[in-house]
Amino acid sequence: MSANATRRASIIGTGLIGGSVGLALRHLGWHVTGSDADPASAQRALELGAIDAVGLDPLSELSLVAAPVSAISTEVRRALAHTAGVVTDVGSVKASVVAEVDDPRFVGGHPMAGSEQLGVDGASADLFEGAVWVLTPVAGTDPDHFATVDAMARSLGADVVALDPNRHDALVAVVSHVPHLTAAALMTIADERSDEHAALLRLAAGGFRDMTRIAAGSPSIWPDICAENREAIVEVVDRLTEELARLKALVVADDRPGLIATLERAQAARRNLPSRSVQPEFLAEVRIPVPDREGAIAGVATLASDLAINIADFEIAHSSEGDRGVVIVLVDRAVAGIYQQSLVERGYRPSVRALD
Repeated sequence: MSANATRRASIIGTGLIGGSVGLALRHLGWHVTGSDADPASAQRALELGAIDAVGLDPLSELSLVAAPVSAISTEVRRALAHTAGVVTDVGSVKASVVAEVDDPRFVGGHPMAGSEQLGVDGASADLFEGAVWVLTPVAGTDPDHFATVDAMARSLGADVVALDPNRHDALVAVVSHVPHLTAAALMTIADERSDEHAALLRLAAGGFRDMTRIAAGSPSIWPDICAENREAIVEVVDRLTEELARLKALVVADDRPGLIATLERAQAARRNLPSRSVQPEFLAEVRIPVPDREGAIAGVATLASDLAINIADFEIAHSSEGDRGVVIVLVDRAVAGIYQQSLVERGYRPSVRALD
């Protein structure tokens, strides 16, 4: 697009996430068109300024599907058929969607962001600030379309992580899906006992409220999520049950050293959760020549995630001649050497330069 052209996007599903993307893109100067299975939601999004117009814009450079998980594949195909740009989604299950939509213009996505607020009335332009936005490129993903979605997510303040779709689903079962079910279970227990002890829920402050806050989210999306990611969720629930049984045994046996060891391990793991990207002066630029072949972009992007390396920025520079380009990524300079060596082992020839 020319420097003076207005960038255009379509949002399919104008709820909390879709509405928040719309607000954020409009704040950045995009023209946003939106639609929803519930016409009242699209109209409300228009009233709130989350979109400029109702409908699906055929000139959209980017279309984002924020529909329920069970409807994502259908809506992605509709967007692909009626627009010429890249199409992405925000569903929390990826493998089934990616398997059903085999198109180089589709880039699976999942922003790990949310709110206790429901619907477009809870939408916020800064919802994605500091959030992780997962992209799931596969062998057939078009590099330029991946770069477009990557840049869009970063422009909203998100940290982008690339994962294989199946690995994504296994990981979100641990960090999102089962925690939500666990919060629901704890709230069910508290609600049952509140009939016996009227003061119980008034005492539920601090840690309990923090741990169960996600149970306030929309219940309607979870049957689809559980159905689409059933295997991974069941595996993690089984593992959680085993760990709770082990902790129960420690309590029953009054095994204080065992409890301390478990709690100290949990404390250390919690404190070591990664923070956001390092400052620019601590970054290094890794330039990776890549051939024009299927899977090259997915391999480069997901390798960083496999190594637990955060990509602070991602860009593709195309060669004016030939069938090669250069992927340019910014990573913490402390781990740039590890990333470079791993790329070399996979047949790439990267160079590394510390930023001034």
